Amino acid sequence: MGPSHPSPARRGFLASIGAVAAGALSLLAPAWSSVRVVFDPLRRGRPNTDMVFATKLAGLPDDGVPRKFQIAAARTDAWTTHPNAPVGAVYLRRSGRSIAALNVACPHAGCFVNVASDRSSFVCPCHKSSFDLDGAVNDPSSPSPRAMDALEVEIRNGDEVWVRFQKFRPGTVEKTPVA
Repeated sequence: MGPSHPSPARRGFLASIGAVAAGALSLLAPAWSSVRVVFDPLRRGRPNTDMVFATKLAGLPDDGVPRKFQIAAARTDAWTTHPNAPVGAVYLRRSGRSIAALNVACPHAGCFVNVASDRSSFVCPCHKSSFDLDGAVNDPSSPSPRAMDALEVEIRNGDEVWVRFQKFRPGTVEKTPVA
């Protein structure tokens, strides 16, 4: 007797099982990606509230006029981590050793607020919200529901200005952080 060969029915069954296994394996990558997208908000957790370097004291004159500074921090986008990416901007204002920080985003609709031409207030170009230099709403007809968002500031190493940069939900009376 010669070597035994599997029957044609058995060969067809094994080929079918192999095809099903290959198909199932080819679906794992897209299925895993879908699961990650669905659960991404849970994976991100709370907003980052680390202090980030803004400037040196020498870069912030002691004249009480607000200066705009870009803020860079680590940012993760899908599977890529950007170690020093722009995440927003702040206005810093110095009077002596006192430094105040305000987020540049208008609490009304999130547009970037500008320093008025006379440098005595802030004005939003989108809907004309108006704020004092301390961030308080200064016009009763202003559409902004709250003052500009103040941020925590620290002086480190004697000459470094660090800010706890956060973004907040626009259009609400409450100052609610967002991721």
